[in-house]
Amino acid sequence: MTDYLPFARPLIDEETIAGVAEVLRSGWITSGPQVKAFEAALSRLCGGRAVRSFSSGTAALEVGLRLAGIGAGHEVITTPLSWVATANVVLEVGARPVFVDVDPRTRNIDLDKIQAAITPATRALIPVDLAGLPVDRDRLYAISRQNNLRVIEDAAQSFGARWRGRALGTFGDLIAFSFHANKNITTAEGGALVLPEDNLISLCEKLRLQGVARFGEDGMEVDVLGGKWNLTDVAARLGLGQLPHLQEFTDRRRDLARRYFERWDSSLDCELPAEDFENSNWHMFQVVLSKRADRARFIAAMREQGIGVGVHYPAMHLFALYRALGWRAGQFPHAERIGRSIATLPLYPAMTEADVSRVCEAARKALS
Repeated sequence: MTDYLPFARPLIDEETIAGVAEVLRSGWITSGPQVKAFEAALSRLCGGRAVRSFSSGTAALEVGLRLAGIGAGHEVITTPLSWVATANVVLEVGARPVFVDVDPRTRNIDLDKIQAAITPATRALIPVDLAGLPVDRDRLYAISRQNNLRVIEDAAQSFGARWRGRALGTFGDLIAFSFHANKNITTAEGGALVLPEDNLISLCEKLRLQGVARFGEDGMEVDVLGGKWNLTDVAARLGLGQLPHLQEFTDRRRDLARRYFERWDSSLDCELPAEDFENSNWHMFQVVLSKRADRARFIAAMREQGIGVGVHYPAMHLFALYRALGWRAGQFPHAERIGRSIATLPLYPAMTEADVSRVCEAARKALS
């Protein structure tokens, strides 16, 4: 029987599994020495900048907004084509998400349309690097400086990606990463926030854990409202085992993406992703199906051939929660069209070139 190919699968070596077992045996399984070591390793990858870990990339995004002073009465501009957490965290801090349509080629927020969406209430931008393809950081930060806006980068999908030779996280304002199970590097669940200034560390740590500050042997104070978003040592040890493989995993993903471009049948009339092998970490390989294709039938037909297909993502402004806030169909035609037809194909380091060929052949059969 042919093995089933999911759209994502983490690659965890035996040394890391043994290391996680050691943490479990140690008795210290919540935030402790492994978390500190993981944050130090992340800081080295981010050029020495302060990095704090979280229980999820979503938590990192929310704390990033809070550190930027975003709250009631403020607006935050973002893309409608992302995991819904990107906008949900804006609502969580009491602000209003304002959507801008995407560039149909990159599928990222259309930077040309941001200026028209800025109002006196706008305080921040949340760009999303869909599938690991970075938003143009030069133009993004030019816009933010011109309009005195904070930037909270939703780099949940782009850990290991680069912009013009510089690794994401080594520059910029607040940068939120995710280490969810389907990401390029995983802690099973988890995330991290890169801070622009060391003087934000104390507040960041308080917001992460109920607003608590400790001092002396028994002193404790709470002066801000925090959440419960700390990473466990179990998760951190998993991350420590993954980090040394970051470049290896990224290179492998790029090789597999090249194979997709080589093997994909162009007569299927699908839109392939932007062919960027300099900046993208190739977190996902996504095709936009032709207008003639029925995505649900395509997913079912691929599953029958032993291949998993994901949907990342429906245009979030069409969800009931956001329709209730006044958003409606027709406002962002590119995001809506892509959201209706986008399909994520299998891409993970353990795949072979033969696996990619198999996916391409299955897609040809499913779409013919």
